[in-house]
Amino acid sequence: MRNHDRPNILILHADQHRWDCLGCYGNPDVRTPHIDRLALDGTRYDNSFCPFPVCTPSRYSFLSGQYVHQHLGWTNHCTLAPGMPTFPKVLRNAGYRTQAVGKMHFAPTYLDVGFDQMFLAEQDGPGRFDDDYHRWLRAEGLVDAIDIVDQRHEFREQAPRTYWDTLGALRSDLDEAHHSTTWIAERALEALNNWDEGGNLLMVGFIKPHHPFDPPAPWDDLYDPEMLALLPGWKETPLARDIERHSGYFPHARMNEGQLRRAMAFYYASISQIDHHVGRMIDSLEQRGLYDNTLIVYTSDHGDYMGFHHLLLKGNYMYDPVIKIPLIIKLPGQAQHGGVSHALVNNIDMASTLLNAAGCETPPTMQGLDLVTNPEGHPAVFAENWGGSEYMVRTTTHKLLWCRDPGQSLFFDLAQDPLEFDNRIGDPACTAAMTQLRDTLMEWMLFGARTHTYLDYDAPLVSGCNVPSQDDGHVEAQMAYFRTILKTEHIF
Repeated sequence: MRNHDRPNILILHADQHRWDCLGCYGNPDVRTPHIDRLALDGTRYDNSFCPFPVCTPSRYSFLSGQYVHQHLGWTNHCTLAPGMPTFPKVLRNAGYRTQAVGKMHFAPTYLDVGFDQMFLAEQDGPGRFDDDYHRWLRAEGLVDAIDIVDQRHEFREQAPRTYWDTLGALRSDLDEAHHSTTWIAERALEALNNWDEGGNLLMVGFIKPHHPFDPPAPWDDLYDPEMLALLPGWKETPLARDIERHSGYFPHARMNEGQLRRAMAFYYASISQIDHHVGRMIDSLEQRGLYDNTLIVYTSDHGDYMGFHHLLLKGNYMYDPVIKIPLIIKLPGQAQHGGVSHALVNNIDMASTLLNAAGCETPPTMQGLDLVTNPEGHPAVFAENWGGSEYMVRTTTHKLLWCRDPGQSLFFDLAQDPLEFDNRIGDPACTAAMTQLRDTLMEWMLFGARTHTYLDYDAPLVSGCNVPSQDDGHVEAQMAYFRTILKTEHIF
């Protein structure tokens, strides 16, 4: 197939976006008209899940179509093994022009997973020292101070009281033009403006709405915390089992409703800011006559508790708000508008779905379904967490969280308890249903054994004048710059 006959592919990938924090998913408060419009033009998936509720492992699954125990990327600091097929590699080999902008969260930062070009804005790990965005901020004499304090433990230990009191929900110290969301959107629009036919892949990775919740002005004033409806699952106090599992990045037990409302307002503002730029991208494609021939995906790597069970962020049990993610797919020339799928799907399905839409053969290593030809989805979805010490198997009616420590395992009857409060793992009335899920999980686990994290900072990188050398001293120089700015500037 000639390139101009191939569909374009635009992937809009958010970070830590709770599935029900979009207007099209029924949220009464958050304003997302452009993503909602995308849902009206495509299909909204109401039961989409990630296979691992942590950034890098989930992203590698998205790219490779494999579960984490297969691609070996168990943590946020790991490397996808060389030679492993990914959908960008397959598309590139088929003649697609492939590009990534924004947050990818790879190690090493510019790891070649199939993108011809990468213009990056990272947040965690070495990416902050390597990427284009932070080099640009430095050239502008600026630093994303709130984000650094939130993400780097050596600075977080010295964070001021306002950071802790607000749960990291603060107006950005950067103006809108220098904020990461805007920078990423501008690079994405530059890439889209170079499309003149089919056969293009662009993956846009937004850092937000991941914490810290720091939208720039004027977005920070968009929502009144007192006017927001608390999301389903809020409790006045956390459950004992959840606190025993993890006390929280911000201590859950000390969080109050007022703090949560403020965090929600800034979280929603970050989402609305992303939505604004999604609208700009859609407008650009329409103005140039490319919208109808472009497959567009909106999704995330994982969710956020955002008050569920009195929890915030991630890092606890694989409850739905952290493991369930938004997924909207607008196909080229899609005839059915406003479709809603209730099928159980997983982000490992995206590789096969995208490749088949592009007319490419799916490598046998990819485990997912093509959701176009298999709209029924899966009978059950699976996920893993905590380095393989917690596994999830979930159907539409029941959910089992099976832990290495049997005393921590949980079983929920979702038809009766959709908010996952009542652990019925010892209830005789649930024995048959729980045994069936456990057997399903055991059968799935037999296909792959526990493995070790793979990390290789010397892995091949994409070529480009913007890609720094590993040994040119830029990491040390950036760290010295961060220390100087944070020490001498009043940043809060």
